[in-house]
Amino acid sequence: MAKVNVICRCEEIEIDEIRKWIAAGYTEFDELKRILRVGMGPCQGRGCRDIIIRELARATGKPIAEVRAGVIRPPVKPVKAMLLADED
Repeated sequence: MAKVNVICRCEEIEIDEIRKWIAAGYTEFDELKRILRVGMGPCQGRGCRDIIIRELARATGKPIAEVRAGVIRPPVKPVKAMLLADED
């Protein structure tokens, strides 16, 4: 059985898939997010964002600090709908 390295557990995206798209010229987190949906699952990228940013830095030769982390939209953590509902 082949070893599988799932990076984005929410969307079940493996490192080889991420590397394929980076090699094709997608060198920003938001680009990968639009194509692969990484960072869009229930964890909102808390599980995969840092790993993908490190991979982008390695592939582009940029320091990690220069790799754009992408847009984070609220809510960053899941919120129960009943907490947002009006009591009236």
